[in-house]
Amino acid sequence: MYWYAMKSHDIRRNLATEQYLMNNKKFDEPLVLFYYEGPCIIVGRNQNTLEEINQKYVEEQGITVTRRLSGGGAVYQDLGNLCFSFVVDSDSEEIGDFKSFVQPIVDALHAMGATTAEVSGRNDILVDGKKFSGNAMYSHSGKTFSHGTLMLDVDQDVIAHALNVPEDKMKSKGIKSVRSRVTNLKPFLAPQYQNLTVPEFRDTLLKELFHVDDLTAIADKEVQIAESEQTAIDKIFNDYYANWDWVYGNSPEFTVKKRQHFTAGTIDARLMITSGKIEKITFFGDFFGPGDATELADKLAGVRYDRQDVAAVLNSVDTQQYFNGIDTSDIIDLLVD
Repeated sequence: MYWYAMKSHDIRRNLATEQYLMNNKKFDEPLVLFYYEGPCIIVGRNQNTLEEINQKYVEEQGITVTRRLSGGGAVYQDLGNLCFSFVVDSDSEEIGDFKSFVQPIVDALHAMGATTAEVSGRNDILVDGKKFSGNAMYSHSGKTFSHGTLMLDVDQDVIAHALNVPEDKMKSKGIKSVRSRVTNLKPFLAPQYQNLTVPEFRDTLLKELFHVDDLTAIADKEVQIAESEQTAIDKIFNDYYANWDWVYGNSPEFTVKKRQHFTAGTIDARLMITSGKIEKITFFGDFFGPGDATELADKLAGVRYDRQDVAAVLNSVDTQQYFNGIDTSDIIDLLVD
């Protein structure tokens, strides 16, 4: 087996590297990857991004949002989480069998004291009945990767805020995440492992996977990435994981209902979003204004459904013509928060 520990702490660059290695490197043995990153949310390939995230909180906290190639639900990660990925030929007998893919990780965790760790359901790993790892799989051009999370010491308070979206405000055909009771792995490890940093945790797992006492013993198995290859990875980064059209525009069509009572009247907005952009918006309510609100609706048609773009439109017009007595900033908050 070959291995590679990514240097970047940007989930978008790490996913780009994973994609590049799967599609462009030839290996005569399986490859295992490890990576960890700053605060981020990764939605599944078939999900509606805005339906999975608390957009206002995510923007305020500077949380990176991206979409992965594999299916499954949205996950939050920070520097307390370690990701792993196994890359194999698609004719491997383990394809579709998450348990076979993750069993080496589970065995390594057992050796580190987490003896109750077990594969559960279709693609989760639990410890004492609580989820600390979710896994997903993707195949392309004769190769498959199965990647997953390992919540060593993640800030769970952030999870509760970042992935909290009121169900009655948005409706789409996207695949919904199933919220599970999650836990960090750290308290379940043997005492000598409970103070490991994430890179130390990664290195310990590598040594367990390869059955060596020192990583120098497997230095010849470490993958090297040339500068020319890094250029190709940069292109994948820009084309996919840092690309608004991939992250948000690739969402299925969905509808949004936003309603709020202000002192000057109530605004009830109904939006249809297609490819991440406002296809149609209709305003209802008992608000006052000399202008026709359909004029404003027409200006918003075709605009990206995010705070920056919606705010740019509303700040460029006199919203008092449509919603007299209601501040523009409040209308922006209503539509996009």
